[in-house]
Amino acid sequence: MAKITDVLKYEGDNYTFIWKHPSQDFNCLTQLIVHESQEAVFFMDGQIMDVFGPGRYTLETQNIPLISKLLNRFTDDTSPFHCEVYFINKAGQMNIKWGTDTKVQYMEPIYGFPISIGASGEMILQVEDGCKLLLSLAGAGNGVNRDELTDYFRGFLMAKVKTYIAQTMRVEKICIFQIDENLNAFSQAIHKLLIPDFADYGLCLDKFFVTTIVKPDGDKQYEKFKEIYFRQYADVAEAKLDQQTDLIRAQTEAQKVVIDSQAQATKREQEGYTYAQERSFDVAQQAAKSKAQLQAEDIQDFRKRAEKLKIMKDTGLISDEEFAKIKQQMISQIL
Repeated sequence: MAKITDVLKYEGDNYTFIWKHPSQDFNCLTQLIVHESQEAVFFMDGQIMDVFGPGRYTLETQNIPLISKLLNRFTDDTSPFHCEVYFINKAGQMNIKWGTDTKVQYMEPIYGFPISIGASGEMILQVEDGCKLLLSLAGAGNGVNRDELTDYFRGFLMAKVKTYIAQTMRVEKICIFQIDENLNAFSQAIHKLLIPDFADYGLCLDKFFVTTIVKPDGDKQYEKFKEIYFRQYADVAEAKLDQQTDLIRAQTEAQKVVIDSQAQATKREQEGYTYAQERSFDVAQQAAKSKAQLQAEDIQDFRKRAEKLKIMKDTGLISDEEFAKIKQQMISQIL
């Protein structure tokens, strides 16, 4: 006769999603202990029989009606019955790593060139519907830990994630050269798309993070558009710098004018005259200068005419009386 288990309780670790109790024989004197964030599922012949949430139970007939009915139990409560018991750990499992197994190919939405990238990150998974997960895993054998669950869903995850990466880059028009500054929004968009896919298996995808994007550094076409992208920002920065330099230069010149004006005002105040008086002095000085210049020009012209007049007298073209008369007229014109 198989040994009857007195107490059924979870004995797995925190990294286990599904843990199967090693014993499959118990009776109605057996105690079932289910901790917080857990549930116990009784499984028989590929079917889920009864489910228990957190608490302590004695496996009486009213607690396990489906198993009791199926086995047509005897009145003797010590009679054993055989059933698989799975404990579902519903606590969130953090820091589950993921990464694309091959490059994701898509058309860069901003510059329109084909590109291949890789991606990796972390996620937080939690069992939402233990029965659905258990049936999806066809009984789960002796249990499923975090690594085994990740391996089980690897193909499904890669197919979905790679499709969603290309789709999100296109729909959201995320430039590959700006992806690092948009990782948070990028992660949230993919997370939203993945939630219903995991729900189909009874899992809740609490968080999904894209932490690394592997770019095709060294690829000629990628490097060409990368240079164009960063060059435009360098040109803008250079133009802004030139503009700021011109502005500083103009401000400096304006400040010099103000300083000179203030110095001139101080000088006038000290010497006892106003700006209007200074301007009148400048006008008078300019007028005097102009008059002196005109007088000098008249004297020079008089000399030339007098020399010509003398030549005319010496050659006999005019008499002495005519010479004296014309000379007197010339003198009266410049006085």
